[in-house]
Amino acid sequence: MKAMRLRSPGGLDNLQPFDLEAARDPGPGEIRVRLHASSLNYHDYGVASRPGWKADGRIPMSDGAGTVEAVGAGVAGFAAGDSVVSCFFPTWEDGPATLSDFATVPGDGVDGYAREAFTGPASCFTLAPKGYSHAEAATLTTAGLTAWRALVVDGGIKAGDSVLVLGTGGVSIFALQFAKAMGATVIATSSSDEKLDRARALGADATVNYKTHPEWGARVRDATGGRGVDHVIEVGGPGTLPQSIAAVRVGGHIALIGVLTGRGGEVPTGAFMLKQARLQGLIVGSRREQRDMVRGIDAMGVKPVIDRTYPLDGLADAFRHQESGAHFGKICLEF
Repeated sequence: MKAMRLRSPGGLDNLQPFDLEAARDPGPGEIRVRLHASSLNYHDYGVASRPGWKADGRIPMSDGAGTVEAVGAGVAGFAAGDSVVSCFFPTWEDGPATLSDFATVPGDGVDGYAREAFTGPASCFTLAPKGYSHAEAATLTTAGLTAWRALVVDGGIKAGDSVLVLGTGGVSIFALQFAKAMGATVIATSSSDEKLDRARALGADATVNYKTHPEWGARVRDATGGRGVDHVIEVGGPGTLPQSIAAVRVGGHIALIGVLTGRGGEVPTGAFMLKQARLQGLIVGSRREQRDMVRGIDAMGVKPVIDRTYPLDGLADAFRHQESGAHFGKICLEF
């Protein structure tokens, strides 16, 4: 079968197609999945572009979606023909987070889903939402579940809440859609007025161009009548966190998801203390939370926004499109 691998020392130019041995029949507790799609995340980009990559030959991509071809002995909940989507942490079934690294994450610590088929533990997948294409389902593993956990699991969002989403990448667009479906007010930021127009078309109640308004935290407070937002989907990290603190209400919730502006920096601890806000770091979520999200999507009818799709051997080009920052929503592979 066709697959992609990352050769040492890493970098997009070292992503290479190759022929992989056909997926074996499933053993006890396993399923075999014919994969049809994946989607790109900044975590995947970080793996592919990481200098000095040591795991020579790693198959990248954390997200995978396809159809169950065969089911091993003792497997419940799956049958041949089911549409399924992969789990970011296959060993995290339920309960509080216990993982602090990526050793078990497909496409990083172990081989991922840039391939046409996979055989492994049934816990690597859940059922996909009803009516989703494989590409749509593939967007859920990382971006969809991150937004769900931030708002629903950690944030306890309810109708009437207000949510600030930073930028228009996959997590932020999912957060916008989930929040609107649950009756919340959403404010979105971007450096592109065109992207802000698209965010409003998706339901954003207010938008702020952070390039035009560098002190955008004050603009967000103004949009909430001076109160501040209940939830912030913080994907930037140290470069945006001070403004997110300015934007959140007293006693509000900031979900720290991304580090697009760097892995370390100063935090205005005095301002944060005065806000008495909760800063919650998170990395995706558990398999149980993914199943809950799928049920929620089935009830709400939310569909992901897909910016562009590429073939499997176009993975490097897909990453370059992601690198450009021109996308709105998710970038997918279909194969």
